[in-house]
Amino acid sequence: MSSSRIFREAWLVLLLAGALKPPSAAALDPNRTIAQYVHDRWGAREGFPGGAVNSIAQTSDGYLWIASDNGLVRFDGLTFRLLEPGNTPSLPAGHVLELITDGEGVLWVRMESPYLLRYRGGLFEQSFPLDLTQPGATTMAKGMGGSVLVAPPGTPLRYSGEKFIPVAAQGAVGGLAISIAETQDAVWIGMRDSGLFAVRNGQGTAVAGLPDAKVNALLRGHGRELWIGTDSGLARWDGEVTLRGVPAALAHRQVLVLAGDRDSNVWCVTTGGLFRIDPAGAVSAGVPPHPGSGPLRAIFEDREGNLWLGGPGGLERYRAPPFLSYAVDGRSDDSGPLYADAAGRTWFAPVTGGLAWLRGSERREFADAGLSGDVVYSITGGPGEVWAGRRLGGLTQLSEKDGEFHLRTYSAADGLASSSVYAVHRSRDGSVWAGTLNGGVSRVRNGRITTYTTASGLSSDAVTAIEETPDGVIWVATAGGLQAFANGVWRGYGGPDGLPPGPVNCLTSDPDGVLWVGTSAGLFYFRAGQARPASGVPETLRGKILGITADTRGKLWIATEMHLISIARAGLMGAARNAVPAREFGTGDGLVSTKGIRRHRTVTTDRSGRVWFSLHGGISVVDPARLAALAPALPHIGAVVVDGRALDTALPIRFSSDRRRVAFSFMGLSLAVPDRVRYRYRLDGYDRDWSTATETREAGYTNLEPRAYRFRVMASNTDGLWDGPETAVAFEVLPQVWQNWWFRALAISLLGASVFAAFRLRLSGVRAAMNLRLEERLAERTRIAQELHDTLLQGFLSASMHVHVAADSLPDDSAARPRLTRALALMQQVIDEGRNAVRGLRATDHTTLPLEAALSQIKQEMGAPQELEYRVIVEGRQRPLHPMLRDEVYRIAREALTNAFRHSKASHIEVELNYAAAGFRLFVRDDGTGIDAKILRTGLDGHWGLVGIRERADRIGAQLHVFSRPTAGTEIELDVPSDVAFVGARSGRWKWLRRR
Repeated sequence: MSSSRIFREAWLVLLLAGALKPPSAAALDPNRTIAQYVHDRWGAREGFPGGAVNSIAQTSDGYLWIASDNGLVRFDGLTFRLLEPGNTPSLPAGHVLELITDGEGVLWVRMESPYLLRYRGGLFEQSFPLDLTQPGATTMAKGMGGSVLVAPPGTPLRYSGEKFIPVAAQGAVGGLAISIAETQDAVWIGMRDSGLFAVRNGQGTAVAGLPDAKVNALLRGHGRELWIGTDSGLARWDGEVTLRGVPAALAHRQVLVLAGDRDSNVWCVTTGGLFRIDPAGAVSAGVPPHPGSGPLRAIFEDREGNLWLGGPGGLERYRAPPFLSYAVDGRSDDSGPLYADAAGRTWFAPVTGGLAWLRGSERREFADAGLSGDVVYSITGGPGEVWAGRRLGGLTQLSEKDGEFHLRTYSAADGLASSSVYAVHRSRDGSVWAGTLNGGVSRVRNGRITTYTTASGLSSDAVTAIEETPDGVIWVATAGGLQAFANGVWRGYGGPDGLPPGPVNCLTSDPDGVLWVGTSAGLFYFRAGQARPASGVPETLRGKILGITADTRGKLWIATEMHLISIARAGLMGAARNAVPAREFGTGDGLVSTKGIRRHRTVTTDRSGRVWFSLHGGISVVDPARLAALAPALPHIGAVVVDGRALDTALPIRFSSDRRRVAFSFMGLSLAVPDRVRYRYRLDGYDRDWSTATETREAGYTNLEPRAYRFRVMASNTDGLWDGPETAVAFEVLPQVWQNWWFRALAISLLGASVFAAFRLRLSGVRAAMNLRLEERLAERTRIAQELHDTLLQGFLSASMHVHVAADSLPDDSAARPRLTRALALMQQVIDEGRNAVRGLRATDHTTLPLEAALSQIKQEMGAPQELEYRVIVEGRQRPLHPMLRDEVYRIAREALTNAFRHSKASHIEVELNYAAAGFRLFVRDDGTGIDAKILRTGLDGHWGLVGIRERADRIGAQLHVFSRPTAGTEIELDVPSDVAFVGARSGRWKWLRRR
């Protein structure tokens, strides 16, 4: 924008040269001269596609709409889009004449006869039911309550409640209307040739006393006030047509366009250029029209306070920057210290010498007492007085009385520590502290001077800053660190207390009583007797701090060698890991420079809350309250792109999960400084929190799981605050066939069925192998029993018979007879034991009896005492056991009972048979002496009962547990799985299968 740069450069040259005067008091807050606005221009060279601009409006979504000779243009702050009838649904061809928005922010478009359009939901609707053969509306405006006023030939209409309603009776207004407005008591219609009509209660009345019969523009003022722009000048209506309040410069100029802004300024477009009338009636002239281009045609203020102008040359913007700047002195580019007094004056001292103050358009310099030839290092003051610390002339007091200042100077001859005073501070008790460059600090109170040096407790006599905290402590920064003076005693703070080495440059106390310390190593704060570095400071604040102050809105304002920054105080005193959000200002914000000045108190806050900066090139002031009122950027999601294909966001968004990447483009609509907008986003259903702030306007995600998502975006305002709305778009990632729940359920079912089938197959094979083994063992035992019976037992029986015959044949007194009798006894014992073994190998009576009946006979077989209590318990529904397994269970139980009867000395013995679905369980319990733990683990040498029981349990795939304590008896538990224990069992257990 070459013209914009030329304009700024010209303004800066004038400012530095001292040719521009400070603006009026009204222009300071909130108004300023037109020349102090930042000016930008878009024409054909800058990419504006519209040609001459006829009208401008802004819709509720933040877009700027421009009616031009080339068509309708939409602007988002960065790019222009020309809407052409062939590419824009429902937009008819024709010349666009005028744009307005109603109370809902909906755009109304007046075109060449006969079209009147309304833009809603992305479509243009024809909203004016006119005869296409007749002329269309000639003007329109926004009425009271957000309605739309339309003036076709004949009768003016109001659009409200989705219908047009006549404002006046037929024929009440005559002529061709070219302007229309509404105040509290009337609808006003300006004519091309017949003056002005006021419509009240449906009746039109001609207004007398106009400067001219052609009324080009109307503007609603306060109450029933109306501004009237004619070909012969500007007028007002406040019960009658009058020139009261109309600047003389506009009383006879042709007024073409009128507009108002949020600060109650009235903007007038005339053939001679742009003018502004502030609330006090002062007029400010803008840049005249370009030669040969013709006057402006449109003027509009957007929601952020930017002023947009349109005309033959294209589109222009005037933006009021946050800072208002002043030239200090035509002889120098640098300013010095600052002080804002209670009377609204800001005192300053040019680095070339002198002392002055400014207040609005007023400015006064002091040359008395040699001030004009001396450099003022520091300024302070109190009620009715100002104190100036000078380079050579000591300390000068300016006492105000009856509007005049009386000067008195203190120097080294009066007892001051030195005549070179660098830092001055007036404390709450009226004392004035003067810090010198080499003599310490002096306190002036009631004309008496007390000096403090290193001999008094200062760490250095070179004083750089003085401040006071709300508790009355005076803080003095020296080349050796920081000193505190309280109750007549000095206390020093340095490295051990948290301060960095080197001098302290500046001090300030915030409203909460925290002392902030600016050093060459960055920013620190002092609280509870300890200095701490500010946490989360941005990189720009980690260098030399030259000036600092606190405002009433929780922020610090800081000047460094190259930067000017505002930052929230609370974040700096926390444990922030990330940088605390801060705003850095530049020349685009109205600053003459971003370079701070090394002087005492070059940044200060005045009584109204404004912050003043002394900079290279002049003085700048900003109102933090005005910054806090900045309109938030309005976020928009522009496109959703899936694998390179853009989707229609007006329709439900669904796509398959085989798409690898989805990308979102978005922007925050801010027409002021769009480059300063930052964004954060999150994808509900994927992200846990908002993203970090970024200036990138795109986000992408890959390989999203099938589910519903919601993408949300927030945009900051140009001050970095996240106080605006958010926007969102919902979409759904559709699963592929194998990602559906029913497919997964079917797959899991099939897998489970396959595993179960494999398990059953394996189980069947194991069962068959087990049965085969049991049958083989049974056959083997039968064979062994037959062999024992047919060979060994028969041989022993035959031999015993022969021995018996031989014994009977011997006389009774034969010496061999006793020996043969003993041999017969031994042979009978072997025969009995052999028969017992054969009985164990073959099925005997205990195998034919139920298991519980067989176990019930053991007490009798063992010949146990009658007083010993013995019982057999059966739990559950009895089921047939495998014959071989039943025999093994019986032998395990018999062995356990044999040990209990013979060795436990128990009085109660119990057997429990438990038939359950999961398997068969055998319990043998006694309350006897128990088994020693060592014997339980390793067995007793020569005794194989427990070992045999465990071996039998392993052979049948059962689990055996033995629980015993010497004084608590013994319990033996045998657990056999159902598919092993029971005949015809179908359910198995993985645990048993793994054991096989």
